[in-house]
Amino acid sequence: MNHQCTGYAPSGGMPRRSFLSQFGMGLGAVALSDLVKNDLVAEEKRGGAMEALHHPAKAKRVIFLFQSGGPSQIDLWDHKPHLNKVQGEQLPESIRKGQRLTGMSGNQSSFPLAGSPFKFEQHGESGQWMSELLPHTAGIADRMCVINSMYTEAINHGPGVTFLQTGSQFPGRPSIGAWLSYGLGTANQNLPSFVVMVTKNKGGQPLVSRLWGSGFLPARHQGVRFRSGKDPVLYLNNPAGIDRSSRKRMLDAIDALHQMQLEKQSDPLLETRIAQHELAFNMQASVPDVVDMSGESKETLEMYGPDVHRPGSFAANCLLARRLAEKDVKFIQLYHPGWDQHGGLPGGLRNQCRETDQPSAALVKDLAARGMLDDTLVVWAGEFGRTNYCQGKFSNGNFGRDHHPRCFSLWMAGGGVKPGGQYGKTDEYGYNVIENGVHVHDLQATMLHLLGINHERLTYRHQGRRYRLTDVHGDVVRGILA
Repeated sequence: MNHQCTGYAPSGGMPRRSFLSQFGMGLGAVALSDLVKNDLVAEEKRGGAMEALHHPAKAKRVIFLFQSGGPSQIDLWDHKPHLNKVQGEQLPESIRKGQRLTGMSGNQSSFPLAGSPFKFEQHGESGQWMSELLPHTAGIADRMCVINSMYTEAINHGPGVTFLQTGSQFPGRPSIGAWLSYGLGTANQNLPSFVVMVTKNKGGQPLVSRLWGSGFLPARHQGVRFRSGKDPVLYLNNPAGIDRSSRKRMLDAIDALHQMQLEKQSDPLLETRIAQHELAFNMQASVPDVVDMSGESKETLEMYGPDVHRPGSFAANCLLARRLAEKDVKFIQLYHPGWDQHGGLPGGLRNQCRETDQPSAALVKDLAARGMLDDTLVVWAGEFGRTNYCQGKFSNGNFGRDHHPRCFSLWMAGGGVKPGGQYGKTDEYGYNVIENGVHVHDLQATMLHLLGINHERLTYRHQGRRYRLTDVHGDVVRGILA
């Protein structure tokens, strides 16, 4: 029986959405359409929720080289010769100013200052100060901007990584890649707009899928993880005995059933499922091609270093990131764990740099050689920095550093960033920002700005309020813009 909008219709056992859609001349359906968000209509029509960019974009895509664990800025980027002069002395209270410490060093009876054991030199026409651990990155000194005045509220890894990736220390918010997918859509219907890679067989702090999740945004905007091996994307290949034509017929049949359901009631979850089925089918043909490195020249492979031949290494992932960028993937996220040197810092940091220095520099040079660096934003960052004092005791030159949120360093290249310079300053102890501080929300606002997005206008209605990546904070860092 087809119940019209007037007259009696039994409500027992009726689903909530059916009740709303049939109640009061469709007034319930009007309310429901607001609940399921009008943003989705524009998103479906244009591939992204934004009808147009808010201003001209400098970057079309982002490659984020995330160094999980908190790289030591004092030993890599932020040259502090004064620390070597006062090594072994106690951290002055006038510098610490009562700042809270982690439970790992907060109970120490003393806080001996520790200068860097590594030599620093200036590089390029810009005179960038860099550690001897970064000989390859030194070669791109005039292409990059180092920010030495980053700061965050997060003092532990979980909240720190979550904050940098989602704009909140609490789990559940959309990641920055998901926000970009939602706002900008995709330029390649055969690949995800947001791809994630984690260096294989690396220890360190755990990296969980919520860090590249979509939160309350539609699920199709979450990052798709690429792995090394014969199945780069899990559950993408057909089961044994099922060929591609059979898979297509099955998907067509499922899609027909879904469309029948959508004619009765709009359902964003169902629409997402249809879109993901279509993407997965297209990826069966596109993914094997993009991960096939056999066509890369010998010179290119040598530029990325010997690890490039080891699938899943940071070097291999950097090369794959360039290939994905060529296919117009909007946001490419690489995670490289292992930077959490509470002890054994000299040896541990040297190993981390051996794995990442050459591939990071090669990626920038490779993009530049292909004319892609101008519209590709490359970001190299961890979740916070390290202390200027030793955690525990010095032992024959071997020591560690604790977490330090009050100042840390990162670098950016390409995509509208001013090349060949350093931005922001810390005090001579490398403990506090004293000039041009850049908060995590400022970094996020700047990244969106370079992509043509006003961070205050890319929002999503959820649970009665409009959310954005930067919450209610953030200012564009004009001083680093080209």
